[in-house]
This record gives sequence, structure tokens and C-alpha cells, in this order.
Amino acid sequence: MELLAVPVLLAAMAMTLTYLAWTAASRRRRSQCYLLDYVCYKPPDDRKLTTDMGFAVAERNKQLGAPELRYLLRLTSRAGLGEQTYLPSGALAGREKCLTYQDAHDEMDAFFIDAVAGLFAKTVFGPRDVDVLVVNVNIFCPQPCLASRIAHHYGMRDDVVAYNVSGMGCSATLVSLDIVQNVMRARSPCPVLALVVSTEVLSTGWYGGRDRSMMLGLCLFRCGGAAALLTSDPALGGRAKMKLRRLVRATVAANDDAYSAIFQREDADNITGFSINKTLPKAAVQAFAANLKRLVPFILPARELVRLAASFTWQKMQRRQRVKINVNLKTGVDHFCLHSGGVAVIDAVKKNFGLNEADVEPSRMTLHRWGNTSASSVWYVLAYMEAKRRLKRRDRVLMVTFGSGFKCNSCMWEVTRDLADKGAWADCIDEYPVESTANPYTDKYSWMNDNADDDSTLPVL
Repeated sequence: MELLAVPVLLAAMAMTLTYLAWTAASRRRRSQCYLLDYVCYKPPDDRKLTTDMGFAVAERNKQLGAPELRYLLRLTSRAGLGEQTYLPSGALAGREKCLTYQDAHDEMDAFFIDAVAGLFAKTVFGPRDVDVLVVNVNIFCPQPCLASRIAHHYGMRDDVVAYNVSGMGCSATLVSLDIVQNVMRARSPCPVLALVVSTEVLSTGWYGGRDRSMMLGLCLFRCGGAAALLTSDPALGGRAKMKLRRLVRATVAANDDAYSAIFQREDADNITGFSINKTLPKAAVQAFAANLKRLVPFILPARELVRLAASFTWQKMQRRQRVKINVNLKTGVDHFCLHSGGVAVIDAVKKNFGLNEADVEPSRMTLHRWGNTSASSVWYVLAYMEAKRRLKRRDRVLMVTFGSGFKCNSCMWEVTRDLADKGAWADCIDEYPVESTANPYTDKYSWMNDNADDDSTLPVL
């Protein structure tokens, strides 16, 4: 009997280990995050901001003298935006100085009724299937919160877990994805369906003063938004567009320059706005570098990691005070989905991380067509790649967002099937990429260059 007990015990241990391994593998599968689909919002055409309309809006601001007006228009001509971006209807109607909370709610309602309803229409799911709702809007935080407003409008279940994220800047989309991923892990092995809504409300953030550092927002930020549906159910993996492989967040707020790169404050006339200073591109590169330190080991192949280790060791052996490591991100990334925050941010990332023009084309074209739509901009960039049929099965997409604070959040997606949905780009994708992203203000209003300061005095957008 004692001799039989040994193999029986070993068999029991083997079965137990097998069961634990299977349970762990099943738990990992069910804690995965799949992107089922997403919709980018396209505002109605009557909200498009043409060159003439933009000039009319700027000219109505009696706070601006001729030098400030000339300065604002020259900034706009260098911002990289085209003539098809969108503003709130109240601003285009001449009420930009007296926009109300109701204007902000109307702006928000128009977005989520269109985008969220469109997302449900594209999938087999409805509002009552949603387990987790995450809404991110940076500068508009009413009571009840916007997450509750969406849950109320669509009649969601009373056990839906709702999160409302504010004040996180343009990087909030990946903060929302991080929340969703953590909820999925906590609820594993139970499947979770999550709705992420990313947008910005410009009606309550309009700046009508003359502080030059606070005029930059008028040149860059435009209306837009996106809604995305995600799940942890492996049974739906075959229907998903992409699978989330890794998400990393980094904050360099301890650095004074980075912390103050984008700052909400009052100007000398007590008008509230967002100050954007010249340290922004440097802060973006610094935050991206901090992010990559933790991301690189998970996205680069072994041969590239060995090369980096060898380069680091050699420079240390040479006793160099400053070690310079050139990371070749393209060895582990097929597509770069960069936040279209501005020309300077795109150029700085391109220069410092060895990217070429083709790598940043989607971000540059998104900036031209839609402007900086805050946290939702990366979804428009992703939609551009998809509309151009560039996303193929097993491709790896690095999504990078930057936000005030200063923050850099990134994630790696793996494409699960060939994608070709044109989405919000359907009516214009064949026109892109455009050869020049110069704004026509320079041609239409050439007088603004008369007696103007040298371009080197203008901030880099």
C-alpha cells in the first residue's frame, strides 16, 4: 500500500498543478482587453471653420489690438490645421464671449448621441450590455457628471460601473483604458464589456483675452470625440479589431518646466485660459523617454535589447559621463499612432526617436483635417491608418498620448484582422496625404505680415 501511495500522490500533485496552470491561463485569457470597435465623431458641416470664418471670430474680439490680431493670425497660419476643422456652434454664431453651461451640454450631447449611438449600431451590443462606462473630458465637470448623463440618456443598467475622468489633459484616453484594463483584471474570469468615451468641450474653455501664451489654444484645439467598445471575453476575440498587449503610464510632474508647460490660469485681465509655453516640445520628449524606459523591454525583440545592453555597457566601460542610447523603435513597432497635439510635438518626437515622415504622416494629417481634438485625437490617427488600409493582421501599433502635468501614456496594440473601415475619413481620405499643411491665412490676409516681428519670436506650435 505504501508503494502505491507514492505514484497516487505524484499523480494527484500533477493533476493539481495542471489544474492550477489551466486556471491561471484561463484567467489570463479572460483578463485580456480586446478592442471590438470605435467611432470617431464627425460634427455637422455647418460647424466647419473656414479661413474667413476664423478671421471673423478673431476680429470680433475687441480685446485684440492690431498687433495681437496680427500675432494670432500668424500663429494660426503655422499651426498645421486646414479649413475643415470644427468649432462649437455658439462660437461660430458670434456668442463666443457668452458661452454658457447649456452650450457645453449641447456640444456634449451632439457628440455622444451621434458617436455612442453609432458605435452601438455598428455592433450587436446595446447600452444595457455595458458593464463599465468611462468618460474622459478634461475641462468640463458638471453635476451630475457626464458619465451619469450618458447612462441616463441610454437607460443603462443600475449596476453599470461608471467613471468620470477630468483634468488629465490630452492623455486621458489611455488613462481610461488603464481603468478598464484594471477592472477587467479584478473581475476575471467574468467577462466585461466596457464603453470608453473621449472628447473635449470647448464652449467652457474659450479664451477671449490678449495674453499671447494663451492664444495658442485657439489655434490648435477643435471639436471632436470618439467612443470605443472593449471586452475581456476571449469568445469575442475573433470579432475584435485589436488586442491590447501592454500599457505604460509616465508622469514627469516633478520637473518644474514640464509641470508648467500647459497651465490653466488667469491673465492680467482676469480672463481664464490655458497658457502653453515653449517648454512643451521638450517636456513631451522627456515624458516619452521616461515612458519608453519601462515600455521598451516589452515591445522590442531580443536582438535589439541585446544591442542596447551592449551599447550601454561599452559606453560605461569608456567612462563616458553622458551615455547616449539610440533606440530603434521600428524593430518592434509597425505603426506609430501619435497624439496630434501640434506640429512642434510631432516634429520633436520624430527627431528624437528616429522616425521618418511616413511614421508621423497619420498624426500630421489628423492635425490638418481635425485639429487637436484633445484625448480623442489618437482615435482619429488610428482611423486614418485603417482608412488607408495600412493595418494588417498581426501588425503592432504603438499608441502614444501626451497631456498636461506633464504626462506620456502609451500602449501597444496587436491587430487581430485586416482593417479597412474608413469611418469619419470616408469623404476625404482620398485627398490625403496633402503635400502642404500650410494654412491659407498667409495668402488671404497678407497684410498681417506688415511690420511683423521676425518669425523666430513666435512660439513653436
